[in-house]
Amino acid sequence: MATRIPLAERLRPHQLKDYVGQQHIVGPDAVLYHAIQQKNIPSMILWGPPGVGKTSLALLIAKELDRPFFALSAIQAGVKDIREVIDKAERLMNFNQDQPILFIDEIHRFSKSQQDSLLGAVERGLVTLIGATTENPSFEVISALLSRCQVYVLEHLSEADLIGLVQKALHEDEYLQKQAIAVEEYEALLRLSGGDARKLLNVLELVVNAAVLHKESISNAFVLKQVQQNMAIYDKAGEQHYDIISAFIKSIRGSDPNAAVYWLARMIEGGEDPSFIARRLLILASEDIGNANPNALLLANNCFQAVNVIGWPESRIILSQTVIYLATSVKSNASYEAINKAQALVKQTGDLSVPLHIRNAPTKLMKELNYGAEYKYAHAYPGNFVLQEFLPKEVSGVKLYEPGQNPQEEKVRQSLRDKWKEKYRY
Repeated sequence: MATRIPLAERLRPHQLKDYVGQQHIVGPDAVLYHAIQQKNIPSMILWGPPGVGKTSLALLIAKELDRPFFALSAIQAGVKDIREVIDKAERLMNFNQDQPILFIDEIHRFSKSQQDSLLGAVERGLVTLIGATTENPSFEVISALLSRCQVYVLEHLSEADLIGLVQKALHEDEYLQKQAIAVEEYEALLRLSGGDARKLLNVLELVVNAAVLHKESISNAFVLKQVQQNMAIYDKAGEQHYDIISAFIKSIRGSDPNAAVYWLARMIEGGEDPSFIARRLLILASEDIGNANPNALLLANNCFQAVNVIGWPESRIILSQTVIYLATSVKSNASYEAINKAQALVKQTGDLSVPLHIRNAPTKLMKELNYGAEYKYAHAYPGNFVLQEFLPKEVSGVKLYEPGQNPQEEKVRQSLRDKWKEKYRY
């Protein structure tokens, strides 16, 4: 009879040497590995995609250090729960017990007030905080807390890591090893996992149970058949997540509001984090609309702020308004192309000298060396413009910004023609 404990839980490592992947942070030469061996770790944020071992690493650290371990989920816990844990930590300190580790899963979902309630405990050394997040902590963790934590970036598991997990499960798991199931092909298992070890093991367990029932080996076709019959339509942590966000962005870029709001609804119904959606809209507003409609970035930024203030489910209305506005807006990728060209030019030409006339000259010596000499102050001339060179002489006259074919940027094009004449002829 199959166990009720999920395979991913049964296979969770019990020693650091059994931990899969992330050798850049827990390998023998890594900084965190040495900190664990010295039993002196900092508070930290583990940032990485789902299923790469953030929770397992936190548990292993607590075990290796033999410290009390408290765990909270940011989805379920509130300020009251945090305070209860801090009270327990204070009691431990009063009895000269070891400093506990407080693990916060999905710490990016904590509000500012919830994160503020953690700050004092970390500052006073009551707890060592380990936060796990799938989102960039620079955006999601308050600066005061972030400055007191070391950020470790966890990477997707490699193909070899994932295949090794499958083999380990089949040969070492008490239930699966009894089934004597053969794996003929791995491609479908790996593709469906999207680099997520937890999802891989969930799929494997589902497929093994079906293989036992049908007395079949595990092939790509068999895996796909079983998964299509059993898995959810949208998985915000897997391959569908990336396919749907791709369809969403491309629909807005392609000026189709109907498709854009449809894919928005798919993400909403699938439980996608609204902040993730709002961040992607911010990027799109510059990358795909830019100066063709500067208000797009303002609206996208207001959307991002409002989503974090208003909360769910009302934020879906704000997202819908913004998505439709961006989809129906005139488009231009001119700013995106300009920075790409500029970066390519810098990599090609290196650190070219700043022309003397536009250098800063705060000292007498710098003035004697002609720093700032012959600089023309634009506001002292008619129309607040005067012809002069701003680029290094080696790249003088290079054109990086090409205005888009839209009314707003046509005005920009004409203004550049009027000012720069032949030098910046567009």
